[in-house]
Amino acid sequence: MAFVTTDDGAEIYYKDWGNPDAQPIVFHHGWPLSSDDWDAQMLYFLAEGFRVIASDRRGHGRSSQIGTGHDMDHYASDVSAVVEHLDLHDAVHVGHSTGGGQVARYVAEYGQPQGRVAKAVLVSAVPPLMVKTDANPEGTDISVFDGFRQALAANRAEFFQAVASGPFYGFNRDGVTPSEPVIANWWRQGMTGSAVAHLEGIKAFSETDQTEDLRAITVPVLVLQGDDDQVVPYQDAALKQAELLSDATLKIYEGYPHGMLTTHADVINADILAFIRG
Repeated sequence: MAFVTTDDGAEIYYKDWGNPDAQPIVFHHGWPLSSDDWDAQMLYFLAEGFRVIASDRRGHGRSSQIGTGHDMDHYASDVSAVVEHLDLHDAVHVGHSTGGGQVARYVAEYGQPQGRVAKAVLVSAVPPLMVKTDANPEGTDISVFDGFRQALAANRAEFFQAVASGPFYGFNRDGVTPSEPVIANWWRQGMTGSAVAHLEGIKAFSETDQTEDLRAITVPVLVLQGDDDQVVPYQDAALKQAELLSDATLKIYEGYPHGMLTTHADVINADILAFIRG
């Protein structure tokens, strides 16, 4: 397996498939998952002739279960370590949920200043800020995230099962048939990671204000989200992202859930491909 060691000693696992001379697409997964969550996208874009890369966030998946640095700054610097190790240029960065925050911070702080990024895609992403504050009255109350922390600390396995079988994929909606293999795969990915990384990651994805990251990004960005996202409300995420970004293309999907990359991969993949080639 391939790893990059960061300056503070985290070992970051990554996948790198395809022709090394092809345009790279770098995928950034959501909480509490791993790069395996991008299987449907990586295989699709590999078949379309791209070089596809994805890493496991520190404390997640096969990356080391380091006890520190579970914040958006370290997430972005870890991405930069992988990108610089592979010497990627003209890359497209695609982030889902927490991975969307990771993309925004990486592009603003590293990729764009270094001239390594061509475009970005934010899918059901957390920026600019999830938690409710005086400046963000439309946000989600802190009590919700405190509930996440309490449930995770009490019984992480049960909590992850409830998330995957319920709101993440919209399997709690009337008329939707849950996929037990999809639920099991989500649970598997989550339980492979570190409990402390997942616990501290809740603060990272909910309380990090990324308004200035979005304002700093000038490369074209595709913003995608479902209007039935029960995890990240689209009115406080995708709509605000499109307003803050200088070159955004916004698409809202009627009835799609937070995990639409899995439930509607055929639609999402085609839309991302059209954006990249457009």
